Amino acid sequence: MNKRGFLMASVALASSMLLGTSFASAADGKFVYITPSLNVSFWRYVASGAEAAAVEAGYTLETLDSNNDAKTQLQNAQDAITQGAVGIVISPTDSSTAPSVLKLAEEAGIPVVIADIGTTGGEYVAFVGSDNYGGAKGIGMATAEVLTEKGWTDGSYGIIGIPQARINGQLRTNGFRDAMKEIGMEKEVPMQQMATFTPDESFRFAQDMMTANRDLRVIFVQSDAQAVGAQKAVKAARKTGDMLVAAFDGTPELVELIKSGDIVGAGMQQPYLMGFTATETLAKSIAGEEVEKEIALPILIGTTSNIEGMLDEVNLNVFAGELD
Repeated sequence: MNKRGFLMASVALASSMLLGTSFASAADGKFVYITPSLNVSFWRYVASGAEAAAVEAGYTLETLDSNNDAKTQLQNAQDAITQGAVGIVISPTDSSTAPSVLKLAEEAGIPVVIADIGTTGGEYVAFVGSDNYGGAKGIGMATAEVLTEKGWTDGSYGIIGIPQARINGQLRTNGFRDAMKEIGMEKEVPMQQMATFTPDESFRFAQDMMTANRDLRVIFVQSDAQAVGAQKAVKAARKTGDMLVAAFDGTPELVELIKSGDIVGAGMQQPYLMGFTATETLAKSIAGEEVEKEIALPILIGTTSNIEGMLDEVNLNVFAGELD
C-alpha cells in the first residue's frame, strides 16, 4: 500500500481510534500508542499515522491519552502491559518522564519505540523524531530574511516555547536563536513556556511581551495553535505592520494565516509520517528486521512565498488528509 492508501485508511479509522477502539482482528497482537494529549491536533495526527501502520502490519492499536500528566502516563504504560500489548509507541509528556515508562516495559519484555520529544535515558528500540534544530533554524532564517528586508534587525525577539524540559523544545529554541545571531539580532526578551498549550495562553504571553518590550519585532511560537493565539494578540494590539510571528508545526488555520501573510511561516513537522514510521519500525523490529536506532524526519519550511506549492505534501504527512 502506498502513502496515499495509508492516509485513507487512517482517516477512515481516526474517529473510532480516538475513542480507544481497535480495528483489525490481527493474529499478531496489539500495539499501544501512549500520547501526551489528544486535545492537541499534532498528537491526533501522530495517532492516525500509528494506526495506519499498525493495520498494515497486521496489528491492532489502542491510543491511551496521558493528558500531559506523568502519573497518568505511567498508569497508561501499566495498563498496556496488563492488557498484553506486544509493543508500545510512546510520545512522552517530557523527556525526563520517559525513563520510568521504558523501565516498566523493559521489565515486562515489551519493545518500545519513541515518537518525538525524546528521553533522558532508558532502553528502547528506536527513536523517531524531527530535525527540530534544523527546522527551527530554517524558519528562523526565513524570518531573518524578512526582518533584514524591513530593517528591523536592531530590535528584539521573543520565544513562546514548549516546555524546555523536553529535548525537542531545547533544540527548537537553539535553532531559532542561532538564526537570529546570524543577522546580529542578539536581544532576546524573557522566554515564556507553555503550560496549558492553548491559544489563549499564548495570546496572554504575547500581550505581556509586547507591553514590556517596545522594540519587539518578532515572536517565535514553538507550536501551531499557540502561534495563532499570538498572532491574534499582535492583531489586537494593532502591531501587524510593526512585527512578525513565526511558528512551528501546523494546523489548517495556521496554513491560511501563512497564505495571507499574517504569519511569516512555520517549520512544519510531519506528524502523520512520524506516527506511521514509528509504528512501522516497531513492527519490523518484532519481525526480526534490523532497524535504525535514530530516525530524523525532515521539517517542511512553509512560508507565504512557497506554501501553495507544498499543499499536497503538507496535506498528506502533516494533516492526515484534513485539508481535503
